[in-house]
Amino acid sequence: MTGAPLGSRLRSLLFAPGDDERKLRRALESGADAIVADLEDAVAPSAKDAARELTRRVLSEPPGAAARLVRVNAFGTPWFEADVELVGELGADAVVLPKATPEAADALAAAGRPVIAIVETAAGVRLAFETASRPHVFALALGAVDLGAQLGLQTREDGLEIHYARSKLVIDSAAAGIRAPIDVVHVTIDDLAGLARQAELARSLGLGGKAAIHPAHVATINEVFTPSATELDWARRVLDAARSASAGGRGVINLDGSMVDAAVVLRAQRIVAESEGGSNER
Repeated sequence: MTGAPLGSRLRSLLFAPGDDERKLRRALESGADAIVADLEDAVAPSAKDAARELTRRVLSEPPGAAARLVRVNAFGTPWFEADVELVGELGADAVVLPKATPEAADALAAAGRPVIAIVETAAGVRLAFETASRPHVFALALGAVDLGAQLGLQTREDGLEIHYARSKLVIDSAAAGIRAPIDVVHVTIDDLAGLARQAELARSLGLGGKAAIHPAHVATINEVFTPSATELDWARRVLDAARSASAGGRGVINLDGSMVDAAVVLRAQRIVAESEGGSNER
């Protein structure tokens, strides 16, 4: 059932309830880089078994362009083991782990699938580096709703209430050597302008993509997390200048009156790779 490989591009991560066939199929047609069949928050306890069977049927169909992921129920719940078994049967592109901690991530090691670990508790934020350092963890994602409820946060237009958590996940991901984390869901469905502002802020802080709960958000997310023509032009000029300097035996590069060092070249390389659908790993 494998769709697009996770390493190619992961700007948009669209969640759909695992017990709603219409929404699952809409997600598959949305243009999202990855879709997540959600067996956790979106499904009532009485519907967990039915959601698992529906997810098995829909995601077993021939793959499209999107990577296909499954969000399992939290480690320690009655449904966790059956969910993980389903992930293995499907050969899902990755498993999405809620309430992530190092212990919970360890419980998924035997599944043999990349893990996207949702950090959405105070303990999860404190231990984010340890979680990111697990060899099977592909990326961290920030879950602001559960974290905000636990901490008593109040949503702000400027996002200041989760600024620390966003930045910590960016730093912890980089320190662990994995790709940039996935940002929070924008919960207001018809507010595309607010979504764009939130996504632009997240990208400026170093996050590499954004989760969504509605197909209408996918295009905006993909646009924000794709380098602009101006960024791409700058990056290509930096790389051209670096190649010319190297060929001439020069170690210092001057571009438009500014000195270009190795860190600037690395940033330019990342921008070009992202524009071509390459990985946005560190």
